[in-house]
Amino acid sequence: MQSVKKHTRYFWILAILLLLALLLNVSLGSVSIPLGDVISSLFGQGASKETWRFIITEYRVPKAITAILTGSALAVSGLLMQTLFRNPLAGPFVLGLSSGASLGVAILILGAGAFGGFFGSVLVSQWSLVIASAIGSFLVLLAVLSVTFKIKDTMAILIIGLMFGSVTAAVVSVLSYFTNAEKLQQFIFWSFGSLGNQSWSGVVIMILCCLLGFLLAFSSGKSLNALLLGENYAKSMGVRIKRTTILIILATSILAGGITAFVGPIAFVGLAVPHMTRQYFKSSNHFTLLPAVMLSGAILMLLCDTVAQLPSSEYTLPINAITSLLGAPVVIWLLVRKRKLLF
Repeated sequence: MQSVKKHTRYFWILAILLLLALLLNVSLGSVSIPLGDVISSLFGQGASKETWRFIITEYRVPKAITAILTGSALAVSGLLMQTLFRNPLAGPFVLGLSSGASLGVAILILGAGAFGGFFGSVLVSQWSLVIASAIGSFLVLLAVLSVTFKIKDTMAILIIGLMFGSVTAAVVSVLSYFTNAEKLQQFIFWSFGSLGNQSWSGVVIMILCCLLGFLLAFSSGKSLNALLLGENYAKSMGVRIKRTTILIILATSILAGGITAFVGPIAFVGLAVPHMTRQYFKSSNHFTLLPAVMLSGAILMLLCDTVAQLPSSEYTLPINAITSLLGAPVVIWLLVRKRKLLF
C-alpha cells in the first residue's frame, strides 16, 4: 500500500511538472508575449494582438504537442527495447529504424539535387521528406520482421538489427560523399532534428501513430513483466515469445519510426529516460513504468525544446545537441549516486 501511495505521489508530481513545462515552453520564444495573453490563447479567448494569437496557436502549441509526443514515444520505445533484449544500452533505434529513415531522406535529397530547379524543390518539401523517412523506416522494419519469423533468439535479432543499421548508415555515407555541399547541408540540418514547423495535420498523424503504438505497448505489459525473468520463465507463464516479440517490435517501429519521419532522429531520450524513471519509481512493473516514462519523456523534451529555442533570440539550437547536453549529466549523476542500474 505504501508503494502504491508513493507511486501515486510521483505521478502527481510528474503531471504538475508536465503542465509547468508546457506553459513555460509555450510562453517563451523569439517573440516576447505576456503570460496572460498566452493563457488566454490556450483557453481559446484570444490574445490582445492577433499576431500573438497566431504565433501561439499556429506555431508554439503544435511545437509543444510535438515535443510531448516525441518524448513520450521515444521513451516508451526505449523501455520496450531494453526489456525485450534485456540490455540497458538498447534504445528505440537499435533495430536500424533511424538509419532507414536517414537513408530514405538521403536518397530523396540526392535525387532532388540531380533534377534541380522547380522539380527538385517540389521533391524536397516537408511532406516528401516525411514520406521518404517513413518508407525508409518501413523497409528496415520489414527486413527485421522477416528475420524475426525465422529466428527465435532475441539477441540474434538485436545483432541483425544493428547490422541493418550499419548497412543503411554506410549507404548514407556514400550518398553524402557524392552529393554537393548545399544538399549535404540540407541533409545534415534534417539529421539535427526539429520540432518546429509542424502543421496541425502532421500533429494529428503523429497523435494517431502514438495512440496505436501505446495501445500495443500496454497490451504487452504482462508479457513484458514476464520477460524480465527470462524467456524460459515467460514461456512457463504462457507467454508466446515470438508473438510478443513481433508486437513489441511493431510498437517500437510505429512509435520511433512515426516520430522520426516528422521530426528527424532524436538521440538520447529513448536510451536515458527509462533509466531515469527506474531510479525514482524503483519498480519493474511495466504497467507503472510505461505511463511513468511517457510523462518523464514528455517533460524532458519540453524542457530541452525550451532551451533550444533560445528565448528572446531569433536563433534555434539543434534539439539533438540539447537533449544530450542536458540529459547525459543527469543520468551520469543518478547512476553514480545509485551505483547501479535498476533493471
